[in-house]
Amino acid sequence: MKRLGYYNGNYGPLEEMTVPMNDRVSWFGDGVYDAGPCRNYHIFALDEHVDRFFRSAAALGIVMPMGKDELKDLLNDLVRKMDTGSLFVYYQVTRGTGIRKHAFTEGPGNLWVTLTPAEISDGHTPIQLVTTEDTRFLHCNIKTLNLIPSVMASQKAAKAGCAEAVFYRPGGRITECGHEMAQRLHCRQRSASQRGTRRETPRFSYCVIPIGKEPSSHPSKALTGSSSPFCALDCITIFR
Repeated sequence: MKRLGYYNGNYGPLEEMTVPMNDRVSWFGDGVYDAGPCRNYHIFALDEHVDRFFRSAAALGIVMPMGKDELKDLLNDLVRKMDTGSLFVYYQVTRGTGIRKHAFTEGPGNLWVTLTPAEISDGHTPIQLVTTEDTRFLHCNIKTLNLIPSVMASQKAAKAGCAEAVFYRPGGRITECGHEMAQRLHCRQRSASQRGTRRETPRFSYCVIPIGKEPSSHPSKALTGSSSPFCALDCITIFR
């Protein structure tokens, strides 16, 4: 086979393979990968790459669909089906299949493998490079499909029994929510009379309203159980 694709036990020519639209990688980029070269049908540093692959999945709480030895056996078996032993071996696991929802989908992940011909450079031919400023993590205003931080934050909120998670940066600057836009409407220090007679750390009220929600005069209960004078229907009120 010239180019091979594998998905959850099925394999065939890469160009003929299909995957479910509801694989979470389609919605969130929710998965991890590893890859490496293969020469003479031998996958380079396979043990080290598979170990890293499993560490990456564990860091995101993705349930692997098979063990390390089983994966190595699978990759070696697929390599032997190829027309050439000079290959690029790529594999990824995604967080399962389900209707689009940020919080985790239950169950094992989906395993993908692709094998494509790849000749190694002799190392003698010069190459050209360009430089670019590293701003990869400063573009939360761009609605990309790479939403793993939002997925992890939304799962944290779900495990805590909360409706949403709010991202903030050093200094208390609120940026947005896990899967909603956020707006800070008011910030003030409560007076001593509002805080009661006990000595306590001054608290600040933040009101975060998902886009599309209208402000309401009805008070909502904060996470601490006390009412905030600045709140809105279906809002998240955070006390610091």
